[in-house]
Amino acid sequence: MASRSASRRSPDALVQCQEVIGYQFKDIELLRSALTHTSVANTRAASNERLEFLGDAVLGLICCEQLYLRYPDFQEGEMTKVKSVVVSRRTCVQMGRKIRLHEFLQFGKGMRGGPEGPASLLADAFESLVGAVYLDGGMDAVKPILIPLLQPAIEVVVAGEHGNHKSQLQQIAQKEFGDCPRYRVLDEQGPDHNKCFKVAAEINGYTYPAAWGATKKDAQQRAAENALASIQNEPLPYPAD
Repeated sequence: MASRSASRRSPDALVQCQEVIGYQFKDIELLRSALTHTSVANTRAASNERLEFLGDAVLGLICCEQLYLRYPDFQEGEMTKVKSVVVSRRTCVQMGRKIRLHEFLQFGKGMRGGPEGPASLLADAFESLVGAVYLDGGMDAVKPILIPLLQPAIEVVVAGEHGNHKSQLQQIAQKEFGDCPRYRVLDEQGPDHNKCFKVAAEINGYTYPAAWGATKKDAQQRAAENALASIQNEPLPYPAD
């Protein structure tokens, strides 16, 4: 398949991707489409958009099945809450990075977001890959790839870690930057009985986008979530200005 701009993909990227995920495609064009963003596809039909739609549904189904089988005491509301976090774009980005998916993608040079491209692109590509594997080999092909990625994410959410953004940021800061986050109050507004606080997270001297909260604790959690989004090139959940 030709493209409108130079490819980011090396000639053997399709081979390497199959080696990483442990699956050999019968129809290699499905994999090629899954790894091709609309910015370099000749037509939208040749990109990964349609596969993304399918992969999102497959990902959700397998996540629901795992929750149903692994947590028999969970009610519908509990399973729904866990699923909403596990199949989020942020988690898809994390799973995509675990299989080095960003190394195999093809997208236009004008796409922003650093060497990996925008985080949203990686999330879309992960879902597209799931859809491509499903079309090529069915559920028996998808599950051995997806379940080992889903299970740790599910366990983290079930343990309640998904709501503690400060804990997540501390883990990332220590692992990636060798430092612990610090939280600085940048502003306070309102009367003493009803104040709001503007807080920013700081790592290695770099201040991440601040967030407002009704309490210092709430503002710190939101500031941590902003920092996580900034690190992962995602839109800020709590823009302060």
